[in-house]
Amino acid sequence: MEVCRPIPVVTAHKRVKALGLLLSIPLLLALSLLLGPSGIGFPDTATVSGQAILSLRLGRFFMGLLAGAALSASGTVFQAILRNPLAEPYVLGVSGGAGLGAALSILVGGTLFGAVGLPVAAFLFAILTLLAVYGIASQGGGAPSVYSLILSGVIVSAICSSFIMFLVSTADIAGMHTVVWWMLGNLQPASAESLLVSLLFIAPAIGALWLLAPALNVLTLGREMAHYQGLDAGLVTMSSLLLATLLAATAVSMGGMIGFVGLVVPHVMRALFGPDHRWLVPASAIGGGAFLVLCDAIARSLMPPVEIPVGVVTALCGGPFFLVILRRKMANAWIS
Repeated sequence: MEVCRPIPVVTAHKRVKALGLLLSIPLLLALSLLLGPSGIGFPDTATVSGQAILSLRLGRFFMGLLAGAALSASGTVFQAILRNPLAEPYVLGVSGGAGLGAALSILVGGTLFGAVGLPVAAFLFAILTLLAVYGIASQGGGAPSVYSLILSGVIVSAICSSFIMFLVSTADIAGMHTVVWWMLGNLQPASAESLLVSLLFIAPAIGALWLLAPALNVLTLGREMAHYQGLDAGLVTMSSLLLATLLAATAVSMGGMIGFVGLVVPHVMRALFGPDHRWLVPASAIGGGAFLVLCDAIARSLMPPVEIPVGVVTALCGGPFFLVILRRKMANAWIS
């Protein structure tokens, strides 16, 4: 007779935590519908204005879920591949490149290609930025170090920001207002079509990263160990980087330059669920969406009737978090 084996305690704890994370989504939906610059309360759907407010808040909720999931999953992958807790799309310059592509698309009429034009332009420029960062970090020959990649990413991101500022300064009033407001972080979707297109980019990419999770687990042990395990480290690294870059670029094209989501959430999820990417990738995606929805609700209701850009709130949360991690890394060893 077959003996039933009990579920390991660690797995049971993870399932309880995962259930709690999933239950936070409907609670955040209610919070998102209740909070806004017009005050606290559910919109009166009996009026036209109330219906419009409800539609806007629903759109922002789904936009926050998608953008937050994309940024957090992307940051999880960058941290796994580079084996460094400081890695995330914003720090490595990928978000800056995507922002430059999206800004160009906005100003030169990327809407001619429909809702697909913006994320495609952001993705192409993000790829070019990633290649530039890797090329600069590899100037000394051989595989670049993690810190040279981060330093190169900061430099390239600053260059991209300079180009964006140049575009803003030469644009007309309407274009300047659109780009500046988008850069600060704006989760208001342009249309239902743009939400659908973003979902078609983000969902398959996160699904593919989840399928690559066992390979990412091996890759975090180092390339030599991956080689002994029979893993094609180069193929896994390139595939994961492309998927993570696609996620970051899509998120930037949706909501603008929203930093630190890909840094903060993966660390919190790793503390809750451990380093196994089979749990970490979906947990980071859900947690990132929840975190960005919460930040957006705070940004809308903190100083009514003034609405703070959501990127400001995420930066205020993520900046000190980044400094804490950096201090811990520097306490262990000099950065070289």
